[in-house]
Amino acid sequence: MDYVRAFLVGGLICAAAQILLDRTKMMPGRVMVSLVVAGCILGALGIYQPFLEWAGAGAAVPLLGFGNTLWKGVKEGIGSDGFLGIFKGGLTASSAGIAAALVFGYLGSLIFKPKMKA
Repeated sequence: MDYVRAFLVGGLICAAAQILLDRTKMMPGRVMVSLVVAGCILGALGIYQPFLEWAGAGAAVPLLGFGNTLWKGVKEGIGSDGFLGIFKGGLTASSAGIAAALVFGYLGSLIFKPKMKA
């Protein structure tokens, strides 16, 4: 049942993003940034953590989860490093995901030989 719940929640988050893309004049970058900011705000309000525990990977993997991870890192960084933690915390908390995206993106470009659009 956990897999079904994760699939449905992740699908609903992605469907909401697709609706924003289709029904508004928002560019993809703005929709993505909006999702990250929403994850930060929901994390700061204490709403996202119970939702994350209930939904599992369906809430952790999309960009809302990335925003929540940034928020948790900033909160932790402020507690340990003070003002400097605002800048260090988010990057420290999300560094593994960012590094994986870079490495796998590079490997994908080596395997599939990307081309510019004509």
